[in-house]
Amino acid sequence: MNLHSRDVTVPNDWDRRGLPGWSYHSQALLELEKEYIFRNHWQIVGHVSDMPNAGDYLAIDIVGERALVVRGKDGVVRGFHNLCRHRGSRVVADNKGNCKNALVCPFHGWVYNLDGTLRGAARPRSFPDLDKSEFGLTPLELEIWMGFIFVRFRKGPQPPVAELMQPIEGEISHYRIGEMLPAYGVWSQKTPVNWKSVRDVDNEGYHVAMAHPALQDLYGSTYFDEPFKNGVSRSFATYNPHAGRRWSVRNYVRISPEATHLPEHLRKAWIYYGIFPNMVIALTPETAQFYQEFPLSTGETLLRGAIYRYADESRRQAAARYLALRIDRETTAEDVQLSVWSNESMLSDAFEGFYLSDLEYGVRTHHDHLRRMLPVLQLESAPEEKDMWGINEALQSRS
Repeated sequence: MNLHSRDVTVPNDWDRRGLPGWSYHSQALLELEKEYIFRNHWQIVGHVSDMPNAGDYLAIDIVGERALVVRGKDGVVRGFHNLCRHRGSRVVADNKGNCKNALVCPFHGWVYNLDGTLRGAARPRSFPDLDKSEFGLTPLELEIWMGFIFVRFRKGPQPPVAELMQPIEGEISHYRIGEMLPAYGVWSQKTPVNWKSVRDVDNEGYHVAMAHPALQDLYGSTYFDEPFKNGVSRSFATYNPHAGRRWSVRNYVRISPEATHLPEHLRKAWIYYGIFPNMVIALTPETAQFYQEFPLSTGETLLRGAIYRYADESRRQAAARYLALRIDRETTAEDVQLSVWSNESMLSDAFEGFYLSDLEYGVRTHHDHLRRMLPVLQLESAPEEKDMWGINEALQSRS
């Protein structure tokens, strides 16, 4: 069976250079990335199972914007800017919780209904009459796809989520992700690198054989990458015939039950779907997860994600899920170190840029997506920081 979902032929004589080193340490470029990459592209906030009850909410901060997703009394999940209409305070301070019957701003006590409309201001006689809809929370564009909750802060170049994900929907639908439940909750950690260095490591499997002993043991001989096309990539692997040299891998393969709920070619597969610019949905026979990264500065990145399980999970599935988590944790630590080494090299005068393997074509296609959004990335030499925005706008106008 051909396990590729599309043509993965690498062009002849393709440009093997990556993004210029200056782009990983430029504050002016980061401001452009915030504007053209993060504020106008879809981002995963969580899963509908993270907020099953009326009043449940999730909140997330992304490049200076604050998103709040809340389930209403009618069961509908809605997205808003986490900004009180009075003075801009956070309406909720925590990343997750339940607000019972209403959202109450902790600054002055303005009260909002779960559908975002204003219920009332504190000391209402000190204001003119306030229109309950006009002064309601500002809505965010929101879509739910396979149970995952996507938001974006303003319209951008991506189509609706369902259209964006259509090429991989058929394969993912076998996993019934929308019916899954949280396994461990949303996790996050910081790493001292530029966000693009995180993506560069994650967008290729060339390094697996050398840098990830557990993954190489589990599936290294079968792994392949499909590069980014129209904002989506895919990486696929099935267990090696003789996997099990490492403790976690040996016991994972031994304990994992036959995944009869999946088609045969997926029963021993680990699959990663990249979503431009900064997200991955990953599937194993017993779990689904998402992970993503957001820039905190040019040299610090927030990693964030969550794992989900089947509601009717067996004890063997639970044990396999735990062992898969051990493998993932080890892999994440290894990737963090790789990203640090790569990122810090770009500050050296000796750094002459990337020279990519055919097995790293996925890195190039991600960079090409970035270049289309920010044509200033085509410049090998760094523009003056004060000129970055104007040069990028001039190049955009020519394209």
